[in-house]
Amino acid sequence: MGTRVRHIAVVYATGRGTTGEVAEFIGAALESPDVVVRVVPIGHQVPDLSEFDTVVLGSPVYHEALMKPFVIFVYQRLEQLTSPDVWLFSMGIAPALSAGRIGRRWARAVPKQIATVRDALAVRGYRAFAGRCERGKMPVRAQLRYFLLGGRRFGDLRDWDAIRDWAAEIAVDSARRAEVASV
Repeated sequence: MGTRVRHIAVVYATGRGTTGEVAEFIGAALESPDVVVRVVPIGHQVPDLSEFDTVVLGSPVYHEALMKPFVIFVYQRLEQLTSPDVWLFSMGIAPALSAGRIGRRWARAVPKQIATVRDALAVRGYRAFAGRCERGKMPVRAQLRYFLLGGRRFGDLRDWDAIRDWAAEIAVDSARRAEVASV
């Protein structure tokens, strides 16, 4: 008796491409002989998500909120997202904050709008990752706030090991749940 093939969708919104790169990375990390992964940006032909075993959703965060097209997409597809296991990730600068009590607290906090989406989806897991923080693309005021809250450097702040570990957590959970379901 063979292993049942599982289907995983990684669906994302992106502003400057960072979230898309992470979504592709997660998709590649989830692929295996018994897993078919489809990585799709919002705005393209997104399949019926209820046909997947697991759905991973991702969005950048701007001003402590997920992208508006992402939120609209999620709420339009809430019914499709009741049967698969759903995981959520976001990309922003808050996870890069490390210095000072305020910066560390802000880095760990889940903004209200993100918590609302997370809770509406009853996600199996949520993770915030640092993205790119490019000085030239940030208003001076935002740069100052970032620095005052503990941001110490600009550039590509993504922690690929942490992203890989999170994808591995999803893979293990998906395999375990598929095994339990087949018994």
